[in-house]
Amino acid sequence: MEYSIGRRTFVGAGLAAVIAGHASAQPVFRLGLTPVFLDNDAAIIDGLRRALSRGMGREIELVQRRTYQEITGLLLERSVDAAWLCGYPYLQHADLLDLVAVPVWRGGPRYQSYLIVGTEDEAANLTDLRGGTHAFSDPDSNSGYLVTATDLHRLGEQVDSFFSRSIFTFGHRNVVRAVADGLVRSGSVDGYVWEALSVIEPELTSRTRVIARSEWLGFPPVCARRDSLGLEPVRALQTALMSLSETEEGRVALTSLLLDGFQLATVGLFDGIADRMADLEP
Repeated sequence: MEYSIGRRTFVGAGLAAVIAGHASAQPVFRLGLTPVFLDNDAAIIDGLRRALSRGMGREIELVQRRTYQEITGLLLERSVDAAWLCGYPYLQHADLLDLVAVPVWRGGPRYQSYLIVGTEDEAANLTDLRGGTHAFSDPDSNSGYLVTATDLHRLGEQVDSFFSRSIFTFGHRNVVRAVADGLVRSGSVDGYVWEALSVIEPELTSRTRVIARSEWLGFPPVCARRDSLGLEPVRALQTALMSLSETEEGRVALTSLLLDGFQLATVGLFDGIADRMADLEP
């Protein structure tokens, strides 16, 4: 909180200095970010970093990479302390990773994958898209790849033969842009990101139309290596995430992300994703 006059200004500045000094005495915590949310908005990213840093009492470095595989690799090799992943790569490495916290969106820790087309496209479902061009987000994304790939598999189809061409945009917002701009006919996108964009960039989503929604699946979680989950830095992150709604700075960060907060979860939350992964096993 900022104070405007007299002794209160001095007290506020002094308190901030004490907090900053305490944070600087702690090792920097490295948190990996994938394109799981609105990751190209610098203000959103910095707001999250500042809120978590204050909650943890230490500096946080946010580490971003283009692909889910890169961030997952950094986490596995201990180059980051924790990472905001997706349910798909989490389950791929469930023997080594564990859950720190899961976001709560619209009252629950789940989201959907959306299948989108341009507003003028007459397609009504996935089968209508045969022979068209398609945009995926990332090969390790549940909503941006796995859902559509398994839907096709259940129809006896394969991605490569069903679509005339498919691309990876390495970002959910990029999927929406590719469809909106007519670069591809259709796309697979994180429903949370599409809904968030409909609030902050309505002109973009207004040029697309949702023709299918998946079942509700476990929201992309924040994960850490299983052997570091009990260590103080990761426990501090968990506490900071769970307490974001209790501070003004945290509430601003959550509002920017259009999230309600974070909660604890178990692997069972991701059973739906595990079922889809099993569908694609040889």
